[in-house]
Parts: sequence; structure tokens; C-alpha cells
Amino acid sequence: MKANSGGTELIVDLDAIAHNVRVLREHAGGAAVMVVLKADGYNHGAVEVGRAAVAAGAAELGVTTVGEAVRLRAAGITVPILTWLNNSDADFGAAIAADIEIGVSSLDHLRAVEEAARRLGTTATVSLKVDTGLNRNGIAPDEYPDVLKVLRDLVDEQVVRFRAVFSHLAHADEPGHPMLDVQRDRFVEAIATAEEHGLEPELVHLANSAATLTRPDLAFDMVRPGVAVYGLSPVPEISDFGLRPAMTWQARVMLVKRVAAGEGVSYGHQWIAPHDTTVALIPAGYADGVFRPLSGRFSVWLGGASRPNVGRVCMDQFVVDLGDNAAGVTAGDTAILFGGGPNEPHAQDWADLLDTIHYEIVCSPRGRVVRRYIGGDEAAGDN
Repeated sequence: MKANSGGTELIVDLDAIAHNVRVLREHAGGAAVMVVLKADGYNHGAVEVGRAAVAAGAAELGVTTVGEAVRLRAAGITVPILTWLNNSDADFGAAIAADIEIGVSSLDHLRAVEEAARRLGTTATVSLKVDTGLNRNGIAPDEYPDVLKVLRDLVDEQVVRFRAVFSHLAHADEPGHPMLDVQRDRFVEAIATAEEHGLEPELVHLANSAATLTRPDLAFDMVRPGVAVYGLSPVPEISDFGLRPAMTWQARVMLVKRVAAGEGVSYGHQWIAPHDTTVALIPAGYADGVFRPLSGRFSVWLGGASRPNVGRVCMDQFVVDLGDNAAGVTAGDTAILFGGGPNEPHAQDWADLLDTIHYEIVCSPRGRVVRRYIGGDEAAGDN
């Protein structure tokens, strides 16, 4: 993220990341843990989170694109890394050269990996992502036998190394949903079909965050948590599972001023001061990831109290009402937009207001927002 002079920043607690990985390892039982770092570590910083996760016992890392995977390797991370969402014209050569495991979801993908491996004269490491019912990414059931036949030949020629079979769940955040059992059974069948072709996977994995925490029967050889690593419960209606949110979004107050009774605040005067009051200006807006539909509906933690937003959220700023409790709040003070501390708003609060999920909330801060790390070995680093 870019530096700015507006005092708007994300604080990422790497000790919280380490804590969450340890919680997930406990729930995984004997299964290994692959930490998912896609989308720049859910906007927490993939390299920094990856290092903290590995130090806390994560055995492997997972990302979507080749570019994400190669960046982790370039940062000196040496554990196995899997990438699984690439077009057939992706730079598989770069992945092979960096010893990245490539998840393939079609015969075209496998052929593209084959071409890159033959061109480089280097064996590619391949895993099969099978579609067990999400009907999104993954090898379709009717294409699966053809993929296995080609893969068998490529393994025999040592063009590729066959590492794993994996899939993804459609209803993991509903632990009792019958589709989970359907997908488990289809997954087991896909593994057996691979073995019938003489393809014995080194490991198999299916469980995401929710399944890791609520369905131990789906752990198999490895679990693949994402959002829980960042301290956000995948099933908040059940429990927080002892996870600690790693992200705090905060901004420094730019201005404190009086507003007279009857005066409107921000565009369109959606809010009219019912009495003389004091407001504070926060230099973050929808260009930074503060959703405009939150206007007049959310609060920040400032000066030891919850302060409601009044008026419309603008591109660069929003206003909060300090009311009769303005004493001690001055320009330069820190307002917590969301975090994980006592009394602070949480990402889940924003998600509830916007009828979305906390994944989207933590992925939203952007642009002028500075990312800063505490804990671990990154306490002084910006990204």
C-alpha cells in the first residue's frame, strides 16, 4: 500500500496471525495446515502474514495466481506453495522455475503445464482440483477421466509430479448441511478413481476455515483455512473460536469544530444538527474503502467512546458527532474504524450493516491507506 500524509492506516498484528494459526492447528488434529494468502493475504499483506504463519507452524501456503505464488518465493519463503486459479495461458514456466505446485482444473490447464515443463526441461508439480459440487473452479466430472489418462502418461514420462487431489466446499459455513456429506463422498470417489489409474496422491485436502473449525471428519491430510487465519470467524453465529482479529483500521482526526443547531452536515444535508454540537472530521472515504452506503449508520471508537457518523460518507472523508462528550478529543487523535479490541467496531459490524460478509470488509481498505505491522519480526515495517 502507498504511503500518505493523511494518517489513515491499517495495523496488522502478526502475533494475532500466529495465535490464529495455532488455534487452527489444534482444530486440525493430525492434519497439516495450509494457510491461504490469496488477494495479498486478504489485504493483510501476503509476504508478512506468510512468514508469521510459517513461523507458527503452517506447513504450506496457498494462493490463487502464479504471480502471487512467485512473489512469496521471491521473498524467501521456502515451504510448499500451491496456486489454483489461472488461465491456460498463465506463466506456468515461472511457476515451475520457482518450484510452485500448480492446481489444474481442466485438461487445457494440464496441457499448458505440460508445454511449459517440456519447454523448460523441468518436472512440474501438479495437483488436481476436482469439482465436487461447488460448480465453480475445478475439473468437471465428465472431463475427469480424460485428465487422469493424460496425467498418467505425463507422470510416466516424468514431465510432471502428481502431488495432491483437492476440492472446495459450497456449504462449509452451515456445518450440518447435507451437501457437505455429498461433497465428502464425491471427493473420496475422485481419489479412488485417481488411484484406479495408478495415480496415488501424496496428500488430499478439502476443508476450509469453517470445516476446519466445525467438521473434523473433513480434515483428511491437510486443511486449507483462509479467513480464520486473519481472526475472523467463518461462522460467527456459532463462535469466535478464540480467534483474534489481526486488522485494525484507524485514522487520525483532521479537524474538530462546532456546528450550530439547525445546520446541515456533508453533501445533501442528510443530517441536521438537532442542537449545538461538536463534530470531528475523519480523513477516510469511499475512495479508501469506507462504503458510502454506511452513511449515517456506523460509528467509530474515538476518545474512549463510540461516535456516530453523521451526514454522507464522501470520497475522502466523513464526519462523526461528538455531542456533549467532546472533551479531550482534538485534531490528531486516533479514531478506530474497525478492529478487534474491547468496545471497538468489528469488521462483522460493517458486514451486518451492508448485508455482506467480513471477507469483503477487510479486503476493502485501499488507495491512500498505509499498512503497518506490529508483533512478530515486522513491527517497524510498512508495505
